Amino acid sequence: MKKLLILFLLAVLVTISLTGCKGKGETADQISPGEKGYKIRIAEQFGLVYAPLMIAREKGFFEKYGLDVEWKRFGSGGAAREALASGDLDAAFMGIPPFLIGWDKGVPAKVALGYVVSPVSLVTYNPEIRSIKDLKPGYKIALPSPGSVQHILLSMAAERELGDPRALDDLLVALPHPDGAAAMIAKKDIHAHFTTPPYLFEELSQPGYVEILKGTEAFGGEFSFNVGLVTLKYHDENPQGYAAFIQGVNEAIAWINLNKREAAKILSPKFNLPEDKLYKYMTWEGMNYTTATYGLLEFAEFMKKTGYIGRLPKDLSEVAYENVLAVIGKREGGQ
Repeated sequence: MKKLLILFLLAVLVTISLTGCKGKGETADQISPGEKGYKIRIAEQFGLVYAPLMIAREKGFFEKYGLDVEWKRFGSGGAAREALASGDLDAAFMGIPPFLIGWDKGVPAKVALGYVVSPVSLVTYNPEIRSIKDLKPGYKIALPSPGSVQHILLSMAAERELGDPRALDDLLVALPHPDGAAAMIAKKDIHAHFTTPPYLFEELSQPGYVEILKGTEAFGGEFSFNVGLVTLKYHDENPQGYAAFIQGVNEAIAWINLNKREAAKILSPKFNLPEDKLYKYMTWEGMNYTTATYGLLEFAEFMKKTGYIGRLPKDLSEVAYENVLAVIGKREGGQ
């Protein structure tokens, strides 16, 4: 009888430990699918590079791991960075340059994962412009904002081809991608547009529109077009929420890579594009949905040299979280 009583009490304790401690302190994988748990505010922007985030939203991948997501939309990485700085966001996705500018100014966030390698190009319809050397005063170049990845890529090309990384800065016009694409196709007010898919592909499908600079040419190889950021406060105070965020993005990217046809069907109405055309764009050469991080320190070194930031990270741990450091590793031997 005594033995049965002990077994009964043990069963009660196990039941309490599994069902009576929901919420903070519970690991993400203990939360049932669809059950809301950890609040997180995530920024989204425009463009095909955000397809995994849109799929995560549609398929409920964040909720699967216990996140209760509040979505906020921004027109540029700079605007999302300001929201991170003011405490209005927990997580955002942006190019490495706007992140580094924020880090340099003390914005309390680090890289939590890479997010998409994507074509990005400078396009023009003007037959008199066939390289950046033809961009003279009076011409206007649209890009999302000063300090954006497009701006720093243009600066890299300007340093190499024009001898001055800021040679084209006076020609810049800040426009969100949809507005820039609309102005380009209407041939109104701007003469060139540094943009990403699907706007890039839509512009190049117009007669007479040509690429005059590719992002990989400017950078000298592949780079992460975007990285995912999480604030220090959220990372430190919500380790389960942070882990759930990483899990949600990982699952979204894995799913989209295995199901691009279905992803195109889901996202076609949101981009107002035919399903077949969107599938073609999602499988365009150079598109790579991946959480690997490329180019972080290379961007930092260029931006420090040219004065866009005032300091360099002493090591990656200053700008990236432990899961990113684990993926990158540290090769001994000075290389």
